[in-house]
Amino acid sequence: MTKVCWYFQVHQPMRLRNYKIFDIGHNQDYFNDSLNRDIFRKVSYNCYLPMNQLLLKLLKQHKELKISFSISGIAIEQMEKYFPEVLDSFKELVQTGKVELLCETYYHSLSSLYSKDEFYEQISQHKKIIKHHFGIEPEVFRNTELIYSNDIAQMISELGFKAMLLEGWGPALNFKSPNYIYSNSTNSLKLLAKNYSLSDDIAFRFSNTSWEEWPLTPDKYTNWISKSLEYGDVVNLFMDYETFGEHHLTSTGIFEFMEHLPQLLLNQENISFTTPSSIINEIENKQIEIKDIINVKEPISWADTNRDLKSWTGNIMQEEALKDVFELEKDVKKYGTLKELQEWKKLTTSDHFYYMGTHLFEDEKIIHSYFSCYESPYEAYIFFKNVLKDLKQIIRVRKQQQELLRNQDITKLQNEV
Repeated sequence: MTKVCWYFQVHQPMRLRNYKIFDIGHNQDYFNDSLNRDIFRKVSYNCYLPMNQLLLKLLKQHKELKISFSISGIAIEQMEKYFPEVLDSFKELVQTGKVELLCETYYHSLSSLYSKDEFYEQISQHKKIIKHHFGIEPEVFRNTELIYSNDIAQMISELGFKAMLLEGWGPALNFKSPNYIYSNSTNSLKLLAKNYSLSDDIAFRFSNTSWEEWPLTPDKYTNWISKSLEYGDVVNLFMDYETFGEHHLTSTGIFEFMEHLPQLLLNQENISFTTPSSIINEIENKQIEIKDIINVKEPISWADTNRDLKSWTGNIMQEEALKDVFELEKDVKKYGTLKELQEWKKLTTSDHFYYMGTHLFEDEKIIHSYFSCYESPYEAYIFFKNVLKDLKQIIRVRKQQQELLRNQDITKLQNEV
């Protein structure tokens, strides 16, 4: 019996407002609350509510069906603030006992690449909010943008996670099938590789009428999965949750496709559904074996053709913005208020740097322009840098004030002696 592991990523960033140079020193309102609210509610009506309703129906209808989510902390904050019914609908799914929640960075950040301390803090913060709302302690980790390397795997292993997700990119897996389970070269962390071909058939190609396989039907997709499972133990279908109803509108038939797919898969004698932690349990019980140890020295991701980090670090603007924001970490944590610290953490969200990307091929530019709320990558960079300048200025002044007070206390103490 082979498995299908279905995982969905739920995330919405807190987008910056058009913060101009004249705002620096005069306005600490960095984020576009009305835009964030409008986008979140639009995505909720298009995707979260109808898809959650469909999945709840399917979970009740098919006792063998299981699914998994990771929901960024910043997305949960927006659910609480803008649309509590959405959070309730996710809780209802989890209460079926057939939904696994994974851990990730709270702010969907790139901290795994720049700050071990911040990386650990955001993971801890995410675990707390998942425990608070869902009563679950995640055992499996999913890093922002599926970014993975040996070093990141080592950190995740140190935190006690049993497994981690990664992109099933050929060079990373020694060109073996992503349908096997792997482990890291320096520890026993189990690795679940995304079958990016089958995942992207839904996530990116479903509504593409110029695709040679369009239209994608449940029968056709079931046959592809059945053939794929001839080489491996599990097909990991990982994708953004917004795929359903937002990236591919209701009119494309995406909901009908999902409604009929589980039954067709379950009709196959050799297919069942699973979750990441269930796979790990099967490994521990010797029901599944580790295929190979993999060695990934340079970070990979699930983005773009080369599966590298260029979507976030591919030009000077992105490199400078990342360098500047993480250089502020030490001082903002020492001298900033709780509000300032939270705003700094929001600036580590990967989306801000994605908006600054300029390296993309034509098909990737279409995807990029869909996600970005700015006229150009340069505009995204300018507003980000202006916000960061204002925050740095606030922290610098408070640092100087505290150092002055400390010096005055030292002088007073010396005079008394």
